[in-house]
Parts: sequence; C-alpha cells; structure tokens
Amino acid sequence: MRWRGERQSDNVEDRRGMSMSRGAKVGGIGGLGLLALVVIGLFMGIDPSTLLQLGENLPSSSVSTEQGVRPAVNDDMRNFVAVVLAETEDVWNDTFQKAGRTYQEPKLVLFSGAVESACGMAESAVGPFYCPADRKVYLDLVFFDELHSRFGASGDFAQAYVIAHEVGHHVQTLLGITQKVAELQSRANTADRNKLSVMVELQADCLAGMWANNAEKKRNILEAGDIEEGLNAASAVGDDRIQKRTRGYVVPDGFTHGSSAQRVRWFKRGYEQGSFQACNAFDADRP
Repeated sequence: MRWRGERQSDNVEDRRGMSMSRGAKVGGIGGLGLLALVVIGLFMGIDPSTLLQLGENLPSSSVSTEQGVRPAVNDDMRNFVAVVLAETEDVWNDTFQKAGRTYQEPKLVLFSGAVESACGMAESAVGPFYCPADRKVYLDLVFFDELHSRFGASGDFAQAYVIAHEVGHHVQTLLGITQKVAELQSRANTADRNKLSVMVELQADCLAGMWANNAEKKRNILEAGDIEEGLNAASAVGDDRIQKRTRGYVVPDGFTHGSSAQRVRWFKRGYEQGSFQACNAFDADRP
C-alpha cells in the first residue's frame, strides 16, 4: 500500500503508555466485565444477557489509569494508522457530500493494554472495536502482530482493512443503521440477534471494500498483492475459522460476524462495485 508521505489525520488520539493500577471501580455495568463478557458472548454465540447476569454477581475489582512512558509521537505504526484514517476521511467526506450529507469524522484512539470508552472499559484481548456511544474507533497496535502470528494475515493492507472495517461501523452509525439494528435486536431472540449482527459485520466488510475502491480511484494507493492481503485478512477473522481454532468445531448458529467465505465475498463486492447499493447486506437474497 502506498502510504508514506501522504496526509495524516489529526483525529488520532494516542493513549498508549497508560497503565492500569488500583483505583477506580471496574465490574458490573459499565466496567471491563461488561464489555469483555458481551464480546466473549457474541464471539462464542452465547446470549450476552446471560453472561451479563453472571457478571453482575462477580466481585468488583478496581483499577485506575496512570500516565506511563508514551511512545514516540512519530513512530512508524502510528504514522501508518494516521494515513489510513486520513484516506478514509477523504473517501467518506467525498461520498457523503455527493449524497447531500455531511460526514462527521471519527476519532481513532490508540491504546495499550486496556482503555476506557463510552461503551465501558476494554482490554486489548477484545481486539479493535468501534463504540457508537462516543463515535470512536479503538485500536491496540499489538492486534496487528496477532493478525500476522495468530491469524496468518500479514501486510499493510491487511491492517488497513481492519481500520476501514471499524470506520465502516461509524458510517453505519451516521446512516442510522446501527441504531435501527440495536432496536431490532432488543426485540429478537438469540438466533435472530446473531443473524442481525452478521449482517452488520458483513456490511462493514463491504464498506471497507467500497473505501478501497474509491481510495484507489482517487490516489492509486494499491500495490500488487494488496487486495489479496485484504481478502486474506477478511477470511482469517471469519467465525468458522475462529470457532474451529477455539472450540475445535463450527457452530453456524453462533456466528456473529460471518463465515470466512461470506466476509471475503462482501469485501470483494464492495471493492468491485464501490457503491452503497452494493452493500445492502440486509437483503435476504444476498447472503
């Protein structure tokens, strides 16, 4: 991916170097227990409400954040993230403007170890995530090492895909999709909640592909092998592959993000067609 020397976004909030120690309460609603349990539940196909009831009965621990030694401001990975975020800003600002709308740029928070968001506190183990409550993307850069070592997906465009996918969730929030799905999920059973979650994630994959299409048209950011890197990353984080690795077997009814084949297909759809119309993952005829 061609990124060196390109514009860097001003919307990167660097919280790395924050350490966890005794202090503020964690546990119960709004704490690390909440977000971690919900993410685990969704990932493993367990009804999050069941885990939340269990989590409320767990003893609370206490942590606080302390300022530690911060990494160099101009380190290479931070620069890369800032450039990719800027590329998403350019594409989505232009796309929204053409549709007669205004794109509100998200913040991207870099953290290490654990972070507090408007959605609660989270550890690095939950992976990159988007919080619609504060409209920020959260990323611990160690995930990129895990993407390579644990998931077998390497390359700078594989990393760009991860960022573009989370920004895709921000686009969904701006379009009101996130809110509508949350409303539907609140009235649905576990199976239907999972299906809605899969549709949301596949649409975010498609929006990541749509971003790549438009960024390439605008600035020729892609190099040989980049799209293959993105497709490999999409495949690596499919529910079936993750379940196979963690459980030893696959439970399709427990999918919350989509199978490897689905994630690849929707990223390709977005990249090949480059339009919102291509990314209607909620159409029952388009699995």
